[in-house]
Amino acid sequence: MTRVLYRRGVVHTPERPDATALILDGGTVAWVGRDGDAPADVAVDEVVDLGGALVTSAFVDTHVHVTATGLALDGLDLTGCPSLAEALRRLAEHAAARPAEILIGHGWDETRWPERRAPTAAELDGATGGGVCYLSRTDAHSATVSTAMLARVPEARAEAGFDPSGYVRLDAHHTIRRYAFDSMSPEQRRRVQRRTLDEAARRGIGCLHENAMPGLSSEEDLASLLGLARDAEPCPEVVGYWGELGAVEVARRHGLAGLAGDLLADGSLGSHTACLSSPYRDDPETGGHAYLSVEQVTEHVLECTRHGLQAGFHAIGDGALRTVLTGFQEAADRIGADRVRAARHRLEHVEMLDSGMIATMARLGIAASVQPIADTFWGGADGMYERRLGAERARAMNPFRDLLDAGVPLALSSDSPIMPMNPWLAIRAAVDHHVPEQRISVTEAFTAHTAGGWRAAGRDGGGAGHLVPGAPAGVAVWDCGDTLDPATRLPAAGAEAPQCLRTVVRGRVVHDEM
Repeated sequence: MTRVLYRRGVVHTPERPDATALILDGGTVAWVGRDGDAPADVAVDEVVDLGGALVTSAFVDTHVHVTATGLALDGLDLTGCPSLAEALRRLAEHAAARPAEILIGHGWDETRWPERRAPTAAELDGATGGGVCYLSRTDAHSATVSTAMLARVPEARAEAGFDPSGYVRLDAHHTIRRYAFDSMSPEQRRRVQRRTLDEAARRGIGCLHENAMPGLSSEEDLASLLGLARDAEPCPEVVGYWGELGAVEVARRHGLAGLAGDLLADGSLGSHTACLSSPYRDDPETGGHAYLSVEQVTEHVLECTRHGLQAGFHAIGDGALRTVLTGFQEAADRIGADRVRAARHRLEHVEMLDSGMIATMARLGIAASVQPIADTFWGGADGMYERRLGAERARAMNPFRDLLDAGVPLALSSDSPIMPMNPWLAIRAAVDHHVPEQRISVTEAFTAHTAGGWRAAGRDGGGAGHLVPGAPAGVAVWDCGDTLDPATRLPAAGAEAPQCLRTVVRGRVVHDEM
């Protein structure tokens, strides 16, 4: 195994605040300290002069949809598109470059458009020349599809969530999305998955948690990704999750960490499908949609706990969170809180928590996998949260400070392609939360995006996520310019995101610009 000395840098490590060097011995951190203090009896094979660069643990992104992200990177990504008219122009350009293909795009957000409405099937027909097109909203819980796509999946017309305009939610959306994603060839699937892994490595991410589920992906898609991460050229690690009730055999077949991730307890606020305890402000006729009952949650937690798997759920609205956490508590009442806590279960999003819910998560050791960039996108005055919920409920969204203070294990993530796979942007979003009382420090946010990610996977033993001797060698090297804060040895709160010069995963270089 190659032994590498990195020297003349700034090493962010809790044990040695003055560290400027470290040695990686194969897949393990062997030593951390100051230049000139390296053990004399340790011979190295390579010396890397950092030239003042910052060395940190590599990031962990605990909520990614790898294939969907690759499709956005490889194809039509409408994230940030300023208007419906511009979205249709980009779609037309995309369609012209891909004649005869099924067209898959993502990222439109009508709440940011002057038109304030979704595209229609007729508009997609015009932009694509009658092509087969699936165009998902930014939250991936609804979409607009073309007339030709509806002709391919006629059963969707009879399902919940179908609208004659071509806008689909709920079951109709799940059915059409499944068709669109299952239409990819194995070669296309591996190409876009590799694109995501390469982009993650470029961002200093050493580990991704794939949040797979029926409809959003498939067992075949998940197996393809896990095989690629295992067998391909060096790339970030992938921790696999499958969001389905009663699927212990799937977890065993693929060596998954759990039946968690996007196991839907509800939908999203943007699509009016997140389950609320009281109606939406801008749609008083609905309180969203609940996918699971307390009984289903309880049985899932019990089954996963008994089989040594992590249980988890996608839960955004306070109605869904109340259902999920009641189910966890009932499971704890039946088999004991200690057993539930030892299984280290997790929840995704958890945006509308109250103090009682936070206390339940802390008591049962349930990790919170959260996406701070959501507050940047949709928080604040006249943001999507406020329009959907009103000012009072919107102000209580994403209570990061309260979660940390209560002792809930916190992990930061992107939910890519819903939000960009950009850890420094997520850290800034957590530090600059629209509600000052919910802001956390740069160091707390960084820790949640590194060690917190390993904790969320139940793999935090041996110092994972920290640069300490004996820890796995997951490292990122950064050009920070003059933005380092001498107190934290991280980029200052308002600094621009640094450039990743190198990413190392278990001793293997997966991205290199040095």
